[in-house]
Order: sequence, then structure tokens, then C-alpha cells
Amino acid sequence: MDERIVRQTAELGGAGGAEHIPHAIEGELTPAVRLIGRLITLLLLLSVAAGLWQGFSSHSLLNGVVNGLKASEVGFAMVLILLGSIVEGFGYGLSLGTKWPYTRNIVLLMVRGDPEAAHRVVATLVGLVALALVILAPGISTISGLILIVVTALFGMGTLYVLAGRAPAFVHGTHGLLAYGVFLIYLTGLAYPGLDFWTYLGAMGALHALLLAVFLGGMTTGQRGFGTAIGAFVQPKKVSQWTVAAHITAGLLLVATLGYLMPAYPIAFYLAVGQFAVGFLLFHAVSLKPKDPGIMVAFHQSMVLLMALAIVLVWR
Repeated sequence: MDERIVRQTAELGGAGGAEHIPHAIEGELTPAVRLIGRLITLLLLLSVAAGLWQGFSSHSLLNGVVNGLKASEVGFAMVLILLGSIVEGFGYGLSLGTKWPYTRNIVLLMVRGDPEAAHRVVATLVGLVALALVILAPGISTISGLILIVVTALFGMGTLYVLAGRAPAFVHGTHGLLAYGVFLIYLTGLAYPGLDFWTYLGAMGALHALLLAVFLGGMTTGQRGFGTAIGAFVQPKKVSQWTVAAHITAGLLLVATLGYLMPAYPIAFYLAVGQFAVGFLLFHAVSLKPKDPGIMVAFHQSMVLLMALAIVLVWR
């Protein structure tokens, strides 16, 4: 049985003093977590390398810096989403309690391998790069990207209270949706310079279906809270099971949408079909270990990222 270290943290509450929140729960630092941490570090380095390559490929210094930052930002945004899935999958959602955004030893915790600490540090990096882009290349896309990051961060704080049972699942779903919005706005800005993101998004039915599934997937996680099993079912009987049913329906809608649009997005379509098998395995993992279902969460999220890339970049 996995060992857990449970700490009691005190936070100010109400008008009258301290309120004890029994939610600083560390996940187990297994060899799998350490290995994933090294892979995430490699992805961060690759994001920096992609930014440098993109920057040196440009003909002017300013364009080089802007394009390089955009390329790195896409990579950082992907890493941030993957870190979020690792936090969920290995039970680190409340490893820092409900304190937000930092603790005084957050960098040390990140170095030791805490995915939640790394998640917050990378989120800060994403925000700083977005601010630099607004300064260097002010426009609707860069300003919108920075605003999305700020709102995503605020909802990220809310997810801690979802896990602690103090906020509705809607907050968790919205956080996931906004995180993908950040990823997509910089991805489209890099792939299609000068394109208005909001006009593009409004015309992309395939992305609408994908983002609906992302939102309901986040809602499903939020309904579980921290370690509450949903339970196997044939006919939904409680809110969490109805949310799972809605998420499955959204997945079917995504497959139907991509199938209707064939042959426009073949790889995204096949990924969406395969995602059902991954989703079934994930549901089984969550049923067995609701607090830390493991690597399947990150794999499930990776499939979604690949679908988004396949749609935007039109992989064939």
C-alpha cells in the first residue's frame, strides 16, 4: 500500500483567526514519477531549443526574438498541461495544500521532484514569456494570450478548493478548458502569423468538439475531488456518473465531427477513436486507485494534445 505523508497546514480564515485545513497531502515519489520528471525536463529543454532555432531562422532580430518566444511558449504550454495530468495521476494535487501560488521552498520541492511545485513554476514561466510577447509584439493575440494565462492561473487556484471539497467541479473543468485555450492561441499564432485567433476558433468546429470534451473531462476529475471513486455503472445514478456519461457523449460527438469532416483531419480522427480505449483503461485505473490512478492520466492527456496538434497543423 502506498505510503502518504499528511501534514496539517494552518491558513487564516474568516474574521476570527486560524482555520486548520487537513489537506497537504504528498504523493509518493516513485521511480515512475522520477522518470516522468526527467522526460518533462527534456521537453522543457526541447522547447527552449525550438525557440532558439526559430529565432535564429528569422531575418530580423525583433522577429527572431518574437518567433523564438512563441515557439518556446507553445512547448511550455504543452509541458504545463502534461504536468497538470501528472499532478492528478500521481496524487500530488494537494501536495502544497491550498496555499497559492507559492511556498517559500517551492523551488527546492520542484528539484526534489514534486510535480505540483514544478507545475506552478512552469506556469510562472509561461506567464513571463507571455508578458514579454505583449511588450515586444503587442496585438490582439498576444494580449489575449496573457489575459487567458492570468484567468487560467486564478482558476488553477480554484482547483485546489475543488480537490479540498470547497468549490464546484465547474471550476476544474473551466481551468482545463482555459489551459488548452492558452496552448491553442500560441500554437495558431506560431503556425499562422497574422491570423486572428478568435475568428479562427469560431470557424473551427473540430476544435469546438475537442474543447467540449476537454471541459467535461475536467468536470469529471472535479467531481471525483481528491480520491473519491466514481464507481462502475450501467445507468448513471449520481452526479459524478452523469458527468462521466456527458464526457463519453462529448467524445462520441468529437469522433462524429471528425468523421463528418473526413478526410480533412484523418490522424485526429484515428486518435479520437483510439482515445476511447485509453479512456476505458483510465476509468478502470481511477476505480482501482482514485487518489493516484497513475500514468494513464498523462497518456490520456497526451492523446488530447496530439489531437489538437493534428487539427491545427492538419497532420495527414
